[in-house]
Amino acid sequence: MSDSVTLPRPDDWHLHLRDGAMLEAVLPHTARHFARAIVMPNLVPPVVTGAQAAAYRERILAALPEGMAFEPLMTLYLTEATDPDDVAAAHASGLVKAVKLYPAGATTNSASGVKDFDRVRGVLERMAEIGLPLCTHGEVVDASVDIFDREAVFIDRVLDPIRRATPGLRVVMEHITTANAVDYARAQGDDLGATITTHHLIINRNHILAGGIRPHYYCLPVAKREEHRLALRAAATSGEARFFLGTDSAPHTDANKLLPCGCAGCFTAPNTMAILAQVFDEEGALDRLEAFASRNGPAFYRLPVNTEPMTLSRGAPYAAPAQVDTADGAVTVFDPGFPLTWRVD
Repeated sequence: MSDSVTLPRPDDWHLHLRDGAMLEAVLPHTARHFARAIVMPNLVPPVVTGAQAAAYRERILAALPEGMAFEPLMTLYLTEATDPDDVAAAHASGLVKAVKLYPAGATTNSASGVKDFDRVRGVLERMAEIGLPLCTHGEVVDASVDIFDREAVFIDRVLDPIRRATPGLRVVMEHITTANAVDYARAQGDDLGATITTHHLIINRNHILAGGIRPHYYCLPVAKREEHRLALRAAATSGEARFFLGTDSAPHTDANKLLPCGCAGCFTAPNTMAILAQVFDEEGALDRLEAFASRNGPAFYRLPVNTEPMTLSRGAPYAAPAQVDTADGAVTVFDPGFPLTWRVD
C-alpha cells in the first residue's frame, strides 16, 4: 500500500467563486491546489455576454494572491435571449470554454435560466457547429416531480431530447447524483462527459436528514440514496474517460446557510484533494485518481494536461478545517465526517 501519490496538478471542472469579498476569501483555497477551473456564471446579475465574462475574469485575476498561479476558464449563462453570435465570438477569442444551462428556478441564482428550451435551439445549434460544450444543471423544476427524482426525469424529458435534436453538441452532465445518470453517461459516445463532486462521494440523503437536519450538507442536486452514492464512487474510481472531477464547491456564509430557507451548496475547495485521495485509497484505486482529477477533464475540454506535479501523502489523522472567514461572514468547510489521513504536500 503506497503512502504517497504524485499526479499532474488537477483541475476543477465546476466551481463557484462568487464575487467581491467572497471571491477574495475563497479563491486562494482553489488556487492552492488547482491549476484551472470552469467558473460558474450564476452571479447576480448573471454573466451572459462575452464582455461580462471578460470583466469577471479580470476581477478573478485581480483577487488572486501574489505568487499563486491559476487560470479561470470562463462560462456564459444561457438565457432565452442569448445571442449566438456573441457566444461564438467569445469562444473564438479563447475566453469562453462552455455555456451553462440552468433550468429556471432549479438552484441558486437560476431565475434567469431557461423555461422554454425551444427558444435556445439556435444557440445550441451554433455551439454544436463550433464545438463549444454545454454544461447542464440536470434537474427539472416541475413541482409535481419529487426532488429526489428530478435528475432522472431531466435526463428523459430535457437532456436526451436536446442531444437528439442537436447532433454534435458536446455536453457535460454536471454534478451527477444518481445511478441513472451514471448508466446514461456510460451508454453514450465521447461527446458526453459527466462531472462528480467530492461531497456526493461521501454523503447520502441520510446524512442531511437522519437524526436532525444538517444544513451544511444541503446541496442541489440533493444527495440521494446510498445505492446512488455507491454508483458514483464506482464511476469516479473506474478510470473511465467520461467521468471527471467537478467539485461544485459553492460557498455561502453560515448566516445564509442557516436561514429558515437556507442556501444550497457545500464548500469543499479547501479539502477536496485530501478527501479524494482517501476515497480512492479506500476503493483500492489510487492509481486511477490521476485520471479522474488530472486527465479526463482536459481531454474532454480539449486542453493540455498540466505539467506541474502535485504529491499527496498519507500520515497521522487530522481534522478537516472548520471554516473560512470572509468580510461577509464565516463560511463552513465541508466536513466529511471522519478524520483525514491524506494531505497535499
